[in-house]
Amino acid sequence: QVQLVESGGGLVQAGGSLRLSCAASGSIFSFNAMGWYRQAPGKQRELVATITSGGRPNYADSVKGRFTISRDGAKNTVYLQMNSLKPEDTAVYYCNIHLLVRMGGLDTDYWGQGTQVTVSS
Repeated sequence: QVQLVESGGGLVQAGGSLRLSCAASGSIFSFNAMGWYRQAPGKQRELVATITSGGRPNYADSVKGRFTISRDGAKNTVYLQMNSLKPEDTAVYYCNIHLLVRMGGLDTDYWGQGTQVTVSS
């Protein structure tokens, strides 16, 4: 059983910052890619940022230069540092983690419960 617990969302004024965290626990052998997605009301879920097992990040154009994704292997945690927030960043943010539950097992992805980020103008 694998669980992901997200934290760090909230209400912030435009130009402010927030840091999201997503901690994984349970029966985990190893981690592959990790990422963050978001879904605004009435819109489809979209990719925000991903990071490979080797630490290489990838960002949506809309957040480049403002958001930073990172991971801490010792804590089984992925982070999203969000700076210079804009009202259009308002959404529910979800973490997504790819992992193996055993050696030689299949890569399986898990989703966090979602955390609300609201940016006021």
